[in-house]
Amino acid sequence: MNGRIDRSIDLGPYVAAPDDGMIICRCEEVTKGEIRRAVHDGMFTITEIRRYLRTGMGLCQGQTCARLVKQIVAKELDVSPDVLEDAVARAPFRPVPMRVLANEAEGRTR
Repeated sequence: MNGRIDRSIDLGPYVAAPDDGMIICRCEEVTKGEIRRAVHDGMFTITEIRRYLRTGMGLCQGQTCARLVKQIVAKELDVSPDVLEDAVARAPFRPVPMRVLANEAEGRTR
């Protein structure tokens, strides 16, 4: 499948499963059913799922849920998890006051 998902495939209708209420991403409280529904709505990559549902964007940055999300998406698409690319990892950040940066530029510290 050369690493690309055929977006013209027909997944059929979304059919709820008994375990769809199971929380997969604890940080963002995303359920298995929400992930499955997103795939049926046309989000076939881990990055699309992440942007839409915020899976892997909480405090743990996907350390807990990334593998599970990948397995769920792969199962829905009927492909190997190895075919799906991981979402791009970004370091968490927080705002820094400009005075801190100005002090560092001048060689001063607090």
